[in-house]
Amino acid sequence: MTFTSPPYSDTGLLGPEWGLSGAASETGDHAYLRAMLDAESALTRAQASLGLAPAEAAAAVTEAAVPGRFGVHALAARTPAGGNPVIPLVAALTAEVGEEYGPYVHRGATSQDIMDTATMLVAVRTLDLVLADLGRTEGALAGLAAAHRDTPMPGRTLTQHAVPTTFGLKAAGWRSLILDARDRISRVRDSLPAQLGGAAGTLAAFQAYGSEDTDALTTAYAREVGLAAPALPWHTLRTPVADLAGCLAFAAGALGKFAADVLTLSRTEIGEVTEGSGGGSSAMPHKANPVRSTLLAAAARRAPQLSATLYASVAAEDERPAGAWHAEWEPLRDLLRLVGGTAAHAAELAEGLRVHPATMRRNLDATRGLIVSERLSAALAPVLGRARAKELLTELARRTHAEGRSLHELLVEQAELKEIDLDDLIDPAHYTGSAGALTDRALERR
Repeated sequence: MTFTSPPYSDTGLLGPEWGLSGAASETGDHAYLRAMLDAESALTRAQASLGLAPAEAAAAVTEAAVPGRFGVHALAARTPAGGNPVIPLVAALTAEVGEEYGPYVHRGATSQDIMDTATMLVAVRTLDLVLADLGRTEGALAGLAAAHRDTPMPGRTLTQHAVPTTFGLKAAGWRSLILDARDRISRVRDSLPAQLGGAAGTLAAFQAYGSEDTDALTTAYAREVGLAAPALPWHTLRTPVADLAGCLAFAAGALGKFAADVLTLSRTEIGEVTEGSGGGSSAMPHKANPVRSTLLAAAARRAPQLSATLYASVAAEDERPAGAWHAEWEPLRDLLRLVGGTAAHAAELAEGLRVHPATMRRNLDATRGLIVSERLSAALAPVLGRARAKELLTELARRTHAEGRSLHELLVEQAELKEIDLDDLIDPAHYTGSAGALTDRALERR
């Protein structure tokens, strides 16, 4: 089979959710190359720190482990022969280090040790960006929630107007999901471990090379590479990858919920919010499409399937698997890219979102007062009796639709209601329940 170097790199032409983002840079082939080299040099330094390798070897490997010295395309061309990129990289790094200290490259390790450790490094570096952008998003949403604590708007259930709510509570709810995603990602990020087990997870080769305390070696390696020390080699114990799958899929869904609401509320016939910088149409000059929300919605639809592949790989056979491990690489990278890119889009969306209270108020009146029928039912029951109140409101609701008149007009015509102050009862802005208090409570969370 002949391999040729492509004349391009993957810039995300078909991935606007993440293309040219910080997450794209931290998950690209060059980022993986950097991470694998970091893992290799950290291993030699860890061994040197315990007297298992000369200090000069650690210095030589670290000096040689510079990404610019290695061609990604050349490594990619040689990867299929061994099934993973570590094998050709070790050969190239050993040659770069030179004859004297080359034997200390990758000493005692297996390819999966390096690849798994590199993957965790890529994940940590990408998640740092995600957490920063989620911080921007929740901060902007907190500002919207506080500013619109008492701004009434229609609450919608099963696509229809239900009872009034406030935009502050809606924004506080979005923020709550973002904080849930932040907390899950933070916990996973801080727990991601280095991988060190050798050929079959027994660390035998490290003992053969003189290590009398492999726990100390594992701890030193984790410290050098900046990851958590694992309790066991996890070649086929894929909890770290499953944890990443879960927190990333949840984050994509949390961002997707935010986007789904913005897409609904920014419809032409609703118009309660608009994106700060909508995208244009190639055919219709009047359009300002909610592009950032669209990208978030697209990512939310892709993430569950990507995470499903990662969960499926938990059922990995033997001490090192054939296929299950390999199946993780691209879906995990895609998840990191999607969430990393869309977290940045979400921050821009939240910071630029425009809210239209006057339109919200107009839409509250779209049902001609029927949006407060629940309140009226509760208020009229003590006066008319529960059965009569229900009967009356059902009949007036029918007439509201049939005659095109407001519920208020019809109510004031009812002789049995002459002693009741209907003006307050019929105002939807006066029926938002505990929305303000719930918003305040939500904003106490940090």
